[in-house]
Amino acid sequence: MKLSDVATIKTNFPEADFWIVRRGSLKTVGQPTRTFFGEHIGVRVERKDILLSDYLFYCFEHLHKSGRWEPLATGSLQLVNIRVSDVKNIVLNRR
Repeated sequence: MKLSDVATIKTNFPEADFWIVRRGSLKTVGQPTRTFFGEHIGVRVERKDILLSDYLFYCFEHLHKSGRWEPLATGSLQLVNIRVSDVKNIVLNRR
C-alpha cells in the first residue's frame, strides 16, 4: 500500500495534518513541520482507522534523519527539491 492510498498529499494545503519541506538545502529538504507554508507538501491522513497522523509525522522525522530524501532531491547543491510524487509513492507496510 502506498501513502497516497491512505492520505491526501499536495502543496498549498492549509488543512493538512503536517507538512514536508519541499525546497531547500540537502539538510532541510524532506523535513516534517507543523507550520504551514504554501510551498511545503501537505499531508492529511484520511484513513485514521489504520494510520495516526502523529505517528506518520514521526515516521517522516525518521525518514528525514535517515537521509531518505537526499537521493531523490534534484537541483543544484545550494537549492534542491523533492516532488509531491516522491511523497505519494512511499510504501507503507502493514503488520
